[in-house]
Amino acid sequence: MSIAYVVLAVLLSLMLVVSGRGKLVKDPKVMAVLDAVGVVSGLVPVLAVLEFAGAVGLLVGIGYRPLGVAAAVGVVLYFLGAVIAHLRVKDVKGVPGSGVLLVVSAAELALAAATM
Repeated sequence: MSIAYVVLAVLLSLMLVVSGRGKLVKDPKVMAVLDAVGVVSGLVPVLAVLEFAGAVGLLVGIGYRPLGVAAAVGVVLYFLGAVIAHLRVKDVKGVPGSGVLLVVSAAELALAAATM
């Protein structure tokens, strides 16, 4: 087991839970960003569930690495979609946050795959 994988899995999971919570409670700042990129309000709970599933998958993946790899792939795709959504509407202010999380999730995927 890689210490780096575990630390990154825990930190990324915490970020996913905080982000998902913001969507579920309809935090005004979160909703403003989602509105700016054109996310339909009916999809907001789905995005929150995807974030929670990614967080759980990363944490369970500490003990069962194939699930960690699958969760990391999902999280990478989620944040890739977020970056694309921001770029699509020319919201360059939103790209760095999603981009950093994309890079962190890609690092998590690399660590998960390397330690299988």
